[in-house]
Amino acid sequence: MTIQDSGTARPAGRPRSEKAEKAIIEATLDLIGEGMGVSELSIEAIASKAGVGKTTIYRRWSNKEDLVVDALSTLKAPLPPLTGTSVRDDLISLLEAMRQESGEVRSRCVMNIAMSEADRYPRLMERFVKRAIEPRRLAMRDVIERGIGSGELRPDLDVDMGMALISGAMLWHTKWGPAGDLAADLPERVVDAALAGMAP
Repeated sequence: MTIQDSGTARPAGRPRSEKAEKAIIEATLDLIGEGMGVSELSIEAIASKAGVGKTTIYRRWSNKEDLVVDALSTLKAPLPPLTGTSVRDDLISLLEAMRQESGEVRSRCVMNIAMSEADRYPRLMERFVKRAIEPRRLAMRDVIERGIGSGELRPDLDVDMGMALISGAMLWHTKWGPAGDLAADLPERVVDAALAGMAP
């Protein structure tokens, strides 16, 4: 009887746990978005804003850096499914994810503040890049290498340079372009401009 009771009680606790975790992540992002740098950020401040105890945070994250990495990672959209039908289509899908992210004013603000302290927190940034940025780089590399193999792209193409041209052009618009939503056709225009120099 007791075993059954405890067995039914466990799942009931899970939503509360998820709710607390979401509140902690949101509190972390809110504090950074309000201008609090990573160095000023404290577990106490996060706990207070999230309405949880510090122990609730420490049960999930062993330190502030782990929490910030997880919080920043939630701002990155998941990798879009790539159909593999054409290099152009897959590159547009990857850039569309970047365009949508950049439309979130809060996300841009939080990322700018967090990244401004990259020199002071190299381990944090290294882990964030590995978790949130590297999968995108690998996906783009795979698409370009597949395009070389299929003949859609030049056989002598410098893959790293191709990646830099495509992602750099998109970053120019998302980071330094005018405020507001980016044009819906921006990913297509960036990809088409790059492919004009990368096609056989």
